[in-house]
Amino acid sequence: MQNVKRLLRQSLSTFGVVCATSLLTSNVLAAKIGMESATPNSILGMLPQAMAPYWSKQGVDVQLSLNQTLTKSLLKIAKGSLDSAVIPGLAFSALQNGRGPYAKMADKAKDMSKNVRGLFTIPGSYYHAITRADSGIQSWPDAKGKRVFIGPPAGAANTQISSLAAAGGLAIGEYKPIKAPWGAAVQSFQDGQFDVFVGTFSLGSQSVAELSLTNEIRILGIPGEKMMPPEGLGMQPAEIPANTYPGQVNEDSALTWQTIMMMAVNKDMSDDIAYTLTKEFVDNRMALAESNALFNDLLTTDYFVGVNAPLHPGAVRYYKEEGIPIPEALLP
Repeated sequence: MQNVKRLLRQSLSTFGVVCATSLLTSNVLAAKIGMESATPNSILGMLPQAMAPYWSKQGVDVQLSLNQTLTKSLLKIAKGSLDSAVIPGLAFSALQNGRGPYAKMADKAKDMSKNVRGLFTIPGSYYHAITRADSGIQSWPDAKGKRVFIGPPAGAANTQISSLAAAGGLAIGEYKPIKAPWGAAVQSFQDGQFDVFVGTFSLGSQSVAELSLTNEIRILGIPGEKMMPPEGLGMQPAEIPANTYPGQVNEDSALTWQTIMMMAVNKDMSDDIAYTLTKEFVDNRMALAESNALFNDLLTTDYFVGVNAPLHPGAVRYYKEEGIPIPEALLP
């Protein structure tokens, strides 16, 4: 009888350890976070979708919402109503300074910016300034007085596109700026609602290819001496070669700019989750590039070039483990 009682006590003890371990594992590994990004067919939308299985294997379940205005996503992070989002550095600068889309709430915006942390840089899509080949617009100056799509209302893209047009020779005030959600822009261009459609697409995008099959297109470029974007815009030089799209009439490459974003999170995200998000992204960049050529820019883009918010401590932990030097300005 004593042996039976002893065995029973041992079994109950083992059962308790197993249950405690299961609960501990569940608490540590099983986490759901909200994340927002841009259009599904853009690099910024495709990348979180491609990364979701890697994060999920490590216990972080990402609830992804696409087709979002990223300046609004940033505000949600700052308020604490969203965990993470792909964010333009330009938008974070505007939040810090209470300018642009946050000007009407300047003091509150400056204070809320302290709730935002960065994880890593994401090289984004290429700006394609598209016009119909038969429109008579062969360069940016030809678009004077024309309707130019400059992105969603209150979006960071407004400043970037206006700067791109200016680099091409078309100053603010010389055209009619049209603002609309990204998701409606392609159809609006096809319906003739604007003359120049400046959208963000991956190089060789199927959406642009299909657009060029409906009507032949020209992609407006900027002069070589204007190829370097102004500092602080969150952009880097890029090139769209001739014949990238079936209906593209350009005989030479079009010089343009590529967006650079950061994965931003709320400062109260747990260190473990921020660590996992960062580690899985950096460790699997090669695998992503091998699976899809659209992700090739991941391999040549600096870890921090698009990050201008202080790094989350969980991200700092990963970079220090890997011996990756962290810019002093990004340390929390």
